[in-house]
Amino acid sequence: MHEEVLHSITAKLRNKGIGFKEEEKFLQPLKFATIMALKVKAVERLLKFDKESAGKYRYVMKPEMYSSLTQAKVIKEAALRSGVSQGVMKACWDAAGEVIKAWATEGHSVALPGLGSMRFGLRSKAVENVNDVKTSLISSRRIIFTPSVDLKDELANTAIQISCIDRNGKEVKRVTSTSGEVEDPEQENGTTESGNNGSTENGGTQNGGDNSNTNPSNPTNGDNTGGGGDDGYN
Repeated sequence: MHEEVLHSITAKLRNKGIGFKEEEKFLQPLKFATIMALKVKAVERLLKFDKESAGKYRYVMKPEMYSSLTQAKVIKEAALRSGVSQGVMKACWDAAGEVIKAWATEGHSVALPGLGSMRFGLRSKAVENVNDVKTSLISSRRIIFTPSVDLKDELANTAIQISCIDRNGKEVKRVTSTSGEVEDPEQENGTTESGNNGSTENGGTQNGGDNSNTNPSNPTNGDNTGGGGDDGYN
């Protein structure tokens, strides 16, 4: 992937008539750039599974975020790689955003160039009687992103470096993985379960809700309030 980017940038620089010295000056930092792995921290934390329990220590993993890149920085980099001005790139960026937003809110699954597609979905409660169906059953509206095959392959082939931190804040181990599975929301099972409050879990024909337990103090109560998933219609 890194080599492909370099070749693409080199071709665009030459098409612009930039000389060899200027070209080398521009490409030199990129040629020696280090391709970073995704960094994850596994921190030892005390988890209590009920109010009376003393709890147990478990290593909980969380990805590290390098930084949040601004829209202006992304536009600047995209303009540099494509060979167009930042003004043109920003106009295209804004127009694409408006088109995606308009079509997605009309119920379409919209392609995101080089990334995948996005659409809107719902989380809602399930009811037995058709007369009880009403808009108040909808607990939230969702934005669902489905990655492209190329993006999933890129992520699967990206190394992951895990730093293990014990309860005293000391790094005790490092683990590096070179490849792995990538979750695909389109491949989740579309099943309906009756939860504590009659909500739909992992519902819809395409994308399910998250029924993971986010409250360790109550392991029997999953995320039942948001179980509707996508309504399954495009």
